Amino acid sequence: MHVLRAQFRIETQRALEFAASRGFGVIVAADERGPRASHVPFVLTERGGQTVVQIHFTAKNPLVALADGSRRFLLIVTGDDAYVSNDWYASRDNVSTWLYEAVHLSGVAHLRGLDQNRGHGDALLAVSEARLPKEPWDLAQMEPGKRESMLAAIRVVDLVVDEVEGQAKLNQHKSDADHVAVADRLARSQESGHRRLARKMQALRQGLGYEMP
Repeated sequence: MHVLRAQFRIETQRALEFAASRGFGVIVAADERGPRASHVPFVLTERGGQTVVQIHFTAKNPLVALADGSRRFLLIVTGDDAYVSNDWYASRDNVSTWLYEAVHLSGVAHLRGLDQNRGHGDALLAVSEARLPKEPWDLAQMEPGKRESMLAAIRVVDLVVDEVEGQAKLNQHKSDADHVAVADRLARSQESGHRRLARKMQALRQGLGYEMP
């Protein structure tokens, strides 16, 4: 990730918490033909003092063969984003830009044995179901034959993270007046993601004269 400015950097622990809270991203790795990517849910864990991202692919996914214990994988996790027009600012002659939050986690990928599939499935469901306002569903509720068939069709991969990069580009480098003007525009947006970014901008500089709290 190209860090535009130091003030946009997300501190490592907060970047890991951001990724864990999202739980979904894009895995990228390269073979002799070039980059390959898959959109995947994941579980972020600590194991033996290391951060591990555990994911799964269908058995026929080309990325499975690339998880050879030496090749590096990249996980890209994004949050909300919003385009900002240059005439939204209070001052003149600003440049249009894009606000966003994103975290990159990279490291060596290791293919796990089929005996790891059930444990991964249980962990992934526990994290995902906890986000919903209902009684959690788990694999024990599935018909055993169907469950085993589905688990046999996946391969589990551990991405052992050794590099964490995060950016939250939220107009930290702009004046208070410009910061407020853009936050107010986003707060009035029809898109919920824009409104969430507005709230984060307000939290960065509290006590200013925002139109909406």
